[in-house]
Amino acid sequence: MTIDPVIVASRLDAVRDRIRAAGSDPDEITICAVTKGFGPDAVRAAVDAGLYDIGENYAQELASKADDLAGAVDGVRWHMIGGLQRNKVRRLAPLVSCWQSVDRVKLGDEIARRAPGARVLVQVAAVDHDGEVLEPGKSGADPQVVPELVGHLRTLELDVAGLMSVGPTDATLDPRPGFDLVTTLADTLDLPVRSMGMSRDLEAAVACGSTMVRLGTALFGPRPRGATASARPDV
Repeated sequence: MTIDPVIVASRLDAVRDRIRAAGSDPDEITICAVTKGFGPDAVRAAVDAGLYDIGENYAQELASKADDLAGAVDGVRWHMIGGLQRNKVRRLAPLVSCWQSVDRVKLGDEIARRAPGARVLVQVAAVDHDGEVLEPGKSGADPQVVPELVGHLRTLELDVAGLMSVGPTDATLDPRPGFDLVTTLADTLDLPVRSMGMSRDLEAAVACGSTMVRLGTALFGPRPRGATASARPDV
């Protein structure tokens, strides 16, 4: 399936309208275009629309697209936004501009070893109104350990820029308690970036203080049949 840059630009305008309606200035929100499941033409279309922050959920897909586009598309800032095994860090280290899914000490240690001074975000697990983790076993650090993890990453001299969170998979669950908690933690830890909100829940995230949204289907439409499965098909 070929991605039409004109359609992507039109959808980007619609996204900016959604951000305004949610109470924020689109110029104050970084849009990370998630090209998971699409080919390199999606990256080209995003760049044509002025989006240089490109997110990928899977290490192999990020590396493959970066290789395919080397020398053909300039200025891309690759974001690793999915759960990551430590043994993938070495391959990605020369490519990734921002590691958004750091949720444990050992992963931070490996990034610091392979990419000294790298820009990272700590991924925070989604929680309910009582502060309980909604989906144990999914990626994301328990909010109670986030301050300690941030402190550890800082001792490694990583550039800890902010926090990231993925809303609950179950669309009937309210993502706002988790998003509010991320904003509170970020304020407490003096972290400027709050990466939260995807195609389905960006309004809730923006209203709760998001500074970055990660959007796939809102920009590129439904993923091709047979594309790599994800726990969050609406990124």
